[in-house]
Amino acid sequence: MINEFKKFIARGNVIDLAVGVIIGGAFGKIVTSVVSDIIMPLLGLVTVRSNFGNMFIFLKKPPDGAIITTVEEAIAANIPTLNYGLLISNMIDFLIIAAVVFFLVRAINRLSEAKNILPVIGRKPPPEPPDTKECPYCMSIINIKAARCPHCTSELGGKENE
Repeated sequence: MINEFKKFIARGNVIDLAVGVIIGGAFGKIVTSVVSDIIMPLLGLVTVRSNFGNMFIFLKKPPDGAIITTVEEAIAANIPTLNYGLLISNMIDFLIIAAVVFFLVRAINRLSEAKNILPVIGRKPPPEPPDTKECPYCMSIINIKAARCPHCTSELGGKENE
């Protein structure tokens, strides 16, 4: 069983998957930082709210005289809240992350398409396949599709032209 496990781990696709997960985690941190540190504060300015996370509804009335303005204060005071702001924030995060990933994949696809279309500098085009061959009996140049040499009439073993 240990040998099978070693073979399984050494397979290329398992290692590729591990590298993909690691890079995906790092990429996720970058995208999350862009969303939470750049886009969400700008969105907060537009909506006149500095933080969607502090949008909530009390499920139990706070004690008289208590001024609670954040979810953390409500948790510290042991007051249950419905944190709809966190849900909105997470939904916006998801939509923005999906849009960022979409535009990155789109850009990568366009680059790969452009790479296939544009000629590569310094690289010669592949040679065209030959359309003639040499008769092995009389050494005359004949059509590659010929089944019989027109010069010496030898059978060449190719398919007959239809």
